[in-house]
Amino acid sequence: MLTPLASLRTGLELRLAAEARAWLHRALAEAADDRHRRDADTPSAATRRTASPPSGARTGAPSTGSVSGPGSAPSTGSVSGPGSASRTAAASRPRSVSRLPRWEVHFARAGRTCRGAAADSTDVPDPVDAARVLILHAAAPGTQELTRLYRHGTGDERRAVLLALPHLDPPPEPAAALGLVEDALRTNDTRLIAAALGPYAAAHLDAHQWRHGVLKCLFTGVPLTAPAGLAHRASGDEELARMLEDYARERTAAGRSVPEDLDRALRLARLAAPGETGKPASSHPSYPSHPSRSAPAPPTPPRPSPEP
Repeated sequence: MLTPLASLRTGLELRLAAEARAWLHRALAEAADDRHRRDADTPSAATRRTASPPSGARTGAPSTGSVSGPGSAPSTGSVSGPGSASRTAAASRPRSVSRLPRWEVHFARAGRTCRGAAADSTDVPDPVDAARVLILHAAAPGTQELTRLYRHGTGDERRAVLLALPHLDPPPEPAAALGLVEDALRTNDTRLIAAALGPYAAAHLDAHQWRHGVLKCLFTGVPLTAPAGLAHRASGDEELARMLEDYARERTAAGRSVPEDLDRALRLARLAAPGETGKPASSHPSYPSHPSRSAPAPPTPPRPSPEP
């Protein structure tokens, strides 16, 4: 059985033209190469401890101050002689800004390269999203890089970052990744909201934020099929049931229709919590879905006349 990422890549390659498919192979290979280079250039903590001498230890390196005496090595503090001025000027020049890593260039280029591979149905992931998720998985950017990519990216690039969160290995720092999820839930961009409530949010978002994410879907018209793990997290959540009922009453009182999938979420929230199958369903009062759907009141039976 294919893993989710392998299935995502296979489905994407089947929909790409030959030139775009060749670009994808090169982009993923260079992203993985960038990752290996970065890992090789980053010494581990144990290596850093071995390389750095203990505090107060004397080393055999020559002093950078002025050293006098017969046979002493020339001081590195002041250097004279031909070419010394050019070396000093070269050392004082600022370093040029490094170019973006190759994986980040490919991440941005995916919008042009894969845009023509239209999805055959709404159930198939967007090809640009799929390519960017695969690139991020191969590159495994650090938390700072990922945050910068989200903060400075377009709406589509931010969406791809959110979709990639559950697939990154090693995973990003929870505080930073959840900050991106919460930022997306504060927007009114329905594509960002749907992406933010994916598997990463289902596994890490606290109950308060997750409930408000579900309500945000209802406010903005995002179907409740978007929140991952809805059946598991909503089951037996009486606070969520209360929030859903309050929202439905407000809509009904204002003469507005209630989203159709709210009923499903409310039924899930009224279920017994896992491991409490004997617990009765919540006794929250029902609400009319719409004023026109409310049943008429039954006729009042006639009072019997007193016997003579």
